[in-house]
Amino acid sequence: MSSSRAPITSATVTHRNQDATVYVGNLSLEVNDSVLLELFTQAGPCVSVFMPKDKITGQTQGYGFVEFATEDDCAYAIKILNMVKIYGKPLRVNKSAGAGSGPDEGVGANLFIGNLDAEADEKLLHDTFSAFGVLVRPPKVARDDDGQPKGYGFVAFSSFESSDLAIEVMNNQYLCNRQITIQYAYRKDGNGERHGSAAERML
Repeated sequence: MSSSRAPITSATVTHRNQDATVYVGNLSLEVNDSVLLELFTQAGPCVSVFMPKDKITGQTQGYGFVEFATEDDCAYAIKILNMVKIYGKPLRVNKSAGAGSGPDEGVGANLFIGNLDAEADEKLLHDTFSAFGVLVRPPKVARDDDGQPKGYGFVAFSSFESSDLAIEVMNNQYLCNRQITIQYAYRKDGNGERHGSAAERML
């Protein structure tokens, strides 16, 4: 494989063409960048592959993003590769909506998850909340300088339908034996306003 097609790193992920990028979920932990690239090249030329990894263990977290050269190739990949089985697990392939980008990009369906148990990590949040819809970027567990969880985290969906459903089903439910609280996260530029407002939903 030529070096010109090597997967990009997280340092360059914000420069990705989101309109030509797919989200790939339900990945086996055996899948790496090279496997993903080899598979999706069948749909068209791939510009980049990004699979978020746990900062401590270096383990992939069951999902990734593939950028194509054109939007047509992106649409074709969704058509032919969604639900294809890799290592016995059917892939979920969807259009990425602001995947891997800044915290306030996308539609704004961003949730705050409170009262998290110390055992609740990013993978658990992904496995739990991806059932309600497409996550536009990796879930985040807030950690201190020593890497210890602070007891809360964030999840961002591609639609308000998904985030509303997640709140309805999961708020006050138990995760790792602790009752979690879920609400819309505060907007960074909203002067104390939360995501999920009527005005934001109309954008």
